[in-house]
Amino acid sequence: MAITKVYIVYYSLYGHVETMAREIQRGASSVPDVEATLWQVPETLPDKILEKMKAPGKADNVPDIRPQQLEEADGFIFGFPSRFGVMAAQFKAFFDATSEIWARQALAGKPAGIFWSTGFHGGGQELTALTAVTQLAHHGMLFVPLGYTFGSGMFEMEQVKGGSAYGAGTYAADGSRLPTDLELQQAFHQGKYVAEITRKLKV
Repeated sequence: MAITKVYIVYYSLYGHVETMAREIQRGASSVPDVEATLWQVPETLPDKILEKMKAPGKADNVPDIRPQQLEEADGFIFGFPSRFGVMAAQFKAFFDATSEIWARQALAGKPAGIFWSTGFHGGGQELTALTAVTQLAHHGMLFVPLGYTFGSGMFEMEQVKGGSAYGAGTYAADGSRLPTDLELQQAFHQGKYVAEITRKLKV
């Protein structure tokens, strides 16, 4: 059977989204005949600013992606931290650079999921996904929400858990909180779920 390519494309400033992305890759890779690849969008902040923000270095084993490379994939899972309820500017800058492939509608009909990190409860666990859908819509991509396919984990009330019917998510708080086991389980599920759908839709 032909290989189905799923690109997990993310931006991570302090590592929370990267941790989720790696678990999503594990989930997608668990699907037979799926090749799941991690990509980062380019950083737009100067090194001096990143140093003042005490941001750790980027993963050196995850390459930066160029907009044209999106055409190689059969499906996507995009991840980013939230900034006032919308995707981080670095990821928006990447989408802004896709006008040439948008003009050709080269990504139309390809499935795409979304995952994210927010600071606190009011930081946009649902709004970040809703505002990101506009990018997918203009490209003609097919948004793949999780719905409640994660099962009982969607109804967890005993612990803080990010994510929603729109996708997997985590809370970073002041930066010291790491994704929980339950959040990582949902990330794995999203990777597997979107990969399965992408494989079904591959022509």
